[in-house]
Amino acid sequence: MASNVVYHKIEELPGVVPLFPLRAALLLPRGEMPLNVFEPRYLSMIEDAIRGHRIIGLIQPDPETAEDDERPELVKIGCAGRLTAFGETGDGRYLITLTGVARFRIVEELSVVTPYRQARVAFDDYVADLAPGEGQDDVDREALLKTLKDYLEANSLEADWDGIRRAPNEALVNALAMMSPFGPREKQALLEAADLKARAEILVAVTEMDLARAKGDASSSLQ
Repeated sequence: MASNVVYHKIEELPGVVPLFPLRAALLLPRGEMPLNVFEPRYLSMIEDAIRGHRIIGLIQPDPETAEDDERPELVKIGCAGRLTAFGETGDGRYLITLTGVARFRIVEELSVVTPYRQARVAFDDYVADLAPGEGQDDVDREALLKTLKDYLEANSLEADWDGIRRAPNEALVNALAMMSPFGPREKQALLEAADLKARAEILVAVTEMDLARAKGDASSSLQ
């Protein structure tokens, strides 16, 4: 979903953002995440974002926090997304799309009267996130595609290979990372990768470990 606003400098981003904690969710710069919003506190957050700067901070609860914790501890690094699509369902839910802008680090969570959490954040460490395609020439595309092919074959899955071959490295790496079926720790590692090359390497390594584990489990079950 294309955004009507392009951010060129981190100073254009808000210093305080609403926080949307989602376990095992990964949003990356220029990636698109559709969300079905139904909790009252987050419905309120969406309405306030529409009236304001339309930026929402997607972030994971700390993996050590229980899933049913109402106010979980949060990891320190998340990704700011711009609300680029919004729809009402007629039964009280909102269907939205967040388009990733840049990663951030939580400086301080604020004491607020809103039903949703807010934090003062810093984007300083992630200036490169604002530059489309930054570092994509360093990605080992061949290794990435080989691992993807192995994963699809192992899981009897199909893919649009014409579309994959046409995709630029940034779009390919980030889309595969966001769609990957891995858990919170792996998703956070992908988010915090130093650059696109490192993210692709982590994605390949985690996928290969998953394939090796599945192969080992299959061998054990046959013995």
